Amino acid sequence: MNMIAALLEQRAGQQIAANRAWRIETALKPLLRTRGLKTLDELVAQLIASRTGELGDQVVDALLNQETSFFRDAAVLDMVAEAARALQAANPDRRLRIWSAGCSTGQEPLSLAMLLAEKGMMDGALAPEIVATDISPAALSRARAGRYSQFEIQRGLPVRRMMQWFDSTGGDWVAKPELVRRIQFRQHNLTADCAPPGRFDMILCRNVMLYFSTAVRRQVFDILSSAVRPGALLVLGAGETVIDLTEHFSPSPAFRGFYAAAQPDAPPLATGTH
Repeated sequence: MNMIAALLEQRAGQQIAANRAWRIETALKPLLRTRGLKTLDELVAQLIASRTGELGDQVVDALLNQETSFFRDAAVLDMVAEAARALQAANPDRRLRIWSAGCSTGQEPLSLAMLLAEKGMMDGALAPEIVATDISPAALSRARAGRYSQFEIQRGLPVRRMMQWFDSTGGDWVAKPELVRRIQFRQHNLTADCAPPGRFDMILCRNVMLYFSTAVRRQVFDILSSAVRPGALLVLGAGETVIDLTEHFSPSPAFRGFYAAAQPDAPPLATGTH
């Protein structure tokens, strides 16, 4: 288990606490069955003997926490849409760019695209660009397909939106092409890769830092800061913070709970009662 946990940390920067070691065996059971193995020892022996790295990729992919749902923390996403509108109003002559980092199977960026479309922001040449990234090829494949089970579609997605944006196919629900094509899905390792090209006005990196060590969090904040325009907004999960980890972001005075990139001598964003 120690060797497998070390592999996960090396490849993805994620740590598994000692009291959660049971998750390793639970997560890897399907892979053991697929490869006809009975124990983790046999799996580790194959990992050591493997020369292609493909098995290591499969192990890491199985261990990644891909917990997500549509409109997760809906009030936060509503504020994201409000902030996007404010950023767009402050920069009417250029296209807003949003990065959904650690997007898993795609529910977060799809939810955001639905929200912005409903607010009339996704029409025209200057419609916001949404880039969604994840380390897992399997998760990204599902996100690009936009195909979800009945259970997944019911987690956070109201019936009205389900009927408007998805089609029922063979017991699953598939996102309409006009929704999926509004998002650029790319494979990206937050702890090892450079940020996607260009500069972003907003980054959503929610519930990703929880699994990183303090040193890795600082490293990731440096990567995120390299990818933003001055005054851009960073959205973290409820249990995450930038305090004592980076000087590149500080609490946003306009949007409570969000963080603003350093921006010298700039007027504040117009906002409501935040």
